[in-house]
Amino acid sequence: MGVVQFFVIHGIAESAWARPYSWARNNISDLGNAHCAWQPDPEPRYICSPQHALMNTSFVALGVLLAAGVALTGPLWRRGAAAAVSRWLLAGAGAGFVLAGLAPADVHENQHVLGALLIMATGNLGLLSAGAGLDLPGHLRWATALLGATALTAFGLLLSRHYLGLGMGGMERVAAFPLLVGAAALGVRGLVLRGAVPRP
Repeated sequence: MGVVQFFVIHGIAESAWARPYSWARNNISDLGNAHCAWQPDPEPRYICSPQHALMNTSFVALGVLLAAGVALTGPLWRRGAAAAVSRWLLAGAGAGFVLAGLAPADVHENQHVLGALLIMATGNLGLLSAGAGLDLPGHLRWATALLGATALTAFGLLLSRHYLGLGMGGMERVAAFPLLVGAAALGVRGLVLRGAVPRP
């Protein structure tokens, strides 16, 4: 639910822009900026998001639901330190989404940047390590680890401003969206397994 509502509201918020919102040129957090203004860094662009309050609410909801999902998917995880560390890292990403929603980039920049770091650094490390911590078939654990490795690589490229033709916003999405894909897949897996358990 958290991932679905995020993408639905993302679409609503971007469609409200008078100037076309670009997945290549605009950051995700531009949708949550509270004021209309020219933004020179890291790439020059004009930001004016009429639905910023809705988008920031979506960030908070996503973070809360992500953290709750990590807590509720206990049966999908192995026992041991690797699983525990991975789950704490993913919960940290949930906290990052909440912080990003409560602190728009143009209002509380430092707190927003911290939230972004929790999402794209801590969260993606959690996704990478989930490959060892999840109690899933081997190919699914490898796929999860690959998502984490891809996102971490993209995060490094984003920080160094090497966008590889994707644009700043495009590279940010490669760094952020694998975490959402992994979370959604884990949630679906949990629902499938729950439905497969015979009821007394």
